[in-house]
Amino acid sequence: MSVSDSAEIVGREDLPPLELFDSPRAWRMTAAAFVAMFASYGIAYSFGAFFKPMAQEFGAARSQTSVVFSLTVFVWSMLGSLAGHLADRFGPRIVVTVGAITMAAGLVLTAFIDRLWVGYLTYSLGVGIGVATAYVPMVAVVGGWFLRRRNSALGIAVAGIGCGTVTVAPLAAALIQHFGWRNTDIAFGIGGAIILLGCAVFVERPPVHVVPSQIRVSEAIRTPAFGLLYLNSFLSSLALFVPFVYLPAFAHDHGASEVAAAALVGVIGGASVAGRLGLGALADRAGVIFLLKSCYLVLALSFAIWLAGSSYTILVVFALVLGAGYGGFVALSPAVLAELFGVGRLGTVMGILYTSGGVGSLLGPPLAGMIIDWTGSYRWAIVYSLLGAFASYAVLIPLKDKPREE
Repeated sequence: MSVSDSAEIVGREDLPPLELFDSPRAWRMTAAAFVAMFASYGIAYSFGAFFKPMAQEFGAARSQTSVVFSLTVFVWSMLGSLAGHLADRFGPRIVVTVGAITMAAGLVLTAFIDRLWVGYLTYSLGVGIGVATAYVPMVAVVGGWFLRRRNSALGIAVAGIGCGTVTVAPLAAALIQHFGWRNTDIAFGIGGAIILLGCAVFVERPPVHVVPSQIRVSEAIRTPAFGLLYLNSFLSSLALFVPFVYLPAFAHDHGASEVAAAALVGVIGGASVAGRLGLGALADRAGVIFLLKSCYLVLALSFAIWLAGSSYTILVVFALVLGAGYGGFVALSPAVLAELFGVGRLGTVMGILYTSGGVGSLLGPPLAGMIIDWTGSYRWAIVYSLLGAFASYAVLIPLKDKPREE
């Protein structure tokens, strides 16, 4: 238990018994968060399978089509703070319910668009709001239900992102082959809404939701540590989402089948599960900030592997290394914020931090697409991603772990 946790719970008569923390009830919240992220991120990260069919049908350039995904990430990143605030105030159940309905509406409407720019609104708003309301509120719930095993629980919860990616991306490719991308959108909209509504039924406010953080949100976001994390998130997002959009098309252009190409996104998701689970548990015994920096270094090194060649074997290795780094820093970021700023307003602080990722994601894939369209090659787009990923690691070097209390 950290110092900030102790300060939050000692001497408070309005708090529930400590037995509620790390309890079977708390682990049920972890399971609900896992499933919510499985569904929402699985759908969002399957966009690579939709990329080529949509671009071909509308006769759009790579940069134009990638805007659909970039706007989606931008929406969920920018709305994360609002979703976290609303969940802190009204509880996560109503927020997740609204997100489920919005995601379904957005995907079903996308199935009937006749112009690509309309998809910028329907898909990006629908899926973006769905992810925003599933991620930040649910992670904050898990963080608030645990004291001793928080890092492990957060690692398990966000592993749902990887499991959803490894499952849904190849499924999307197979469904598109048989039924087309429009019918697949309808199926994902209905199926995703059912799953998220089920999660909303089970989720509950954490026991510490009434406890103010040891540091105010306005104070937290003015600290040097938050500034470094914010810049890091922006720079990494310039690179991170490029493979989710372009890797399937790259692999298909170099001889892989459509399903095998889409499966590479699934490989990223599968590898990220190991990163999330393994590092989440290791963080209970080691410094979370040291591990966070290590994960961003791994992310940068992965793009060097992609730069090395275009064979399917190299692409699989790239996806594995990228997924390990990506999964690790996604699992560790909430734990780092909880350690630095407490859990009382974790959802709000997380949401503010992730706005930087929204701006980076809005710029990253379209810039990569423009580079590809201009040069006729993916090589310089990969170099651009490598530089962004390495810069995201470099800015974290001054950040240090707090001394541990025994």
